[in-house]
Amino acid sequence: MSESTQVTSRAGAPPRGQAQAPGRRVRRQRIVAGVLLAAAIYAPFQLVPFHVFQLTMVLVYAVALLGLNVLVGHAGQISLGHGAFFAAGAYAAAIMMFHWELPYLATLPVAAVVAFLLGLVLGVPAMRLRGLYLALVTLAIAIFLVPLLKRFEEVTGGSMGLSLAKPAPPAWSGLAEDQWLYFLALAVAVAAFLLAAGLLRSRVGRALHAVRDNEIAAEVMGVRLSYYKTLAFAWSAMFAGVAGCVYTWVIGFVSPDSFPVTLSITLLAGIVVGGLGSLSGPVLGALFVMFVPSLSQDINEAAPGVIFGLLIIAVMYVAPTGLAGLAGRAANSLKKTLRKG
Repeated sequence: MSESTQVTSRAGAPPRGQAQAPGRRVRRQRIVAGVLLAAAIYAPFQLVPFHVFQLTMVLVYAVALLGLNVLVGHAGQISLGHGAFFAAGAYAAAIMMFHWELPYLATLPVAAVVAFLLGLVLGVPAMRLRGLYLALVTLAIAIFLVPLLKRFEEVTGGSMGLSLAKPAPPAWSGLAEDQWLYFLALAVAVAAFLLAAGLLRSRVGRALHAVRDNEIAAEVMGVRLSYYKTLAFAWSAMFAGVAGCVYTWVIGFVSPDSFPVTLSITLLAGIVVGGLGSLSGPVLGALFVMFVPSLSQDINEAAPGVIFGLLIIAVMYVAPTGLAGLAGRAANSLKKTLRKG
């Protein structure tokens, strides 16, 4: 039962402001989303190719973090092996393009299905494990991934990896290669965010929130814990696999060393810094993951990891709920200031 329905049942029709507030909030969100999308479409025509490439990678990481947000932020599970799902999607696309010469667009649904099924299988431990135990199991997946990929040299290319031709822009588009790759990544990211938003507003999303908030209470209400925990892993893996597929298009090369254990840890840090449980969190986290390591390198070439870690600590001290929470508090403060003025 919605809030407005509850108010109506208690005291007749809800006040005018309360009835209109959700509608105004949705309209504001749509306006903000429209403005951001317009800016994203305009950006590649004003930036140099390297900066367009950086923004393309932000979109790739945002899709991967979107999946991790479903698992950690909305289902209350934890994963230190999300880089393995990312790699699964990347290698699924690379193998199909390299060995079977499939069109790059045909690799996207296959990579999504492969990652979904992998997440479904590896989500089984989530039915019985939680907390540190679950984190260790997922970390083990990321650890054995690299040597596993190196063993099947005929398929994966071994340590040398696979080199691929990047998708060429169609003649009718008039776009450069970097711009075409950017718009491909943007289209995939927009579709992924719309899908995630619809999923989280559905019955599945409500069940995931119930599991996250209180597993015992959720089970009493009839939520099947094992089913929804496994489903959360599968959906999360699917988004990561899609991101890995687009990564293959953009980079044009995959190797086992492209997906170290640190990738999984960096992705988890990115979604926590961006803001768990928020649709804007993955985007903010992707910006952090993309630009902060290079900033750390510029500050101190001898120990960029130390600087990166200190910056994470600083951000979490200033914004315990992530950058999305900080942005929300800043917007509320601005509203109050404008009202007083």
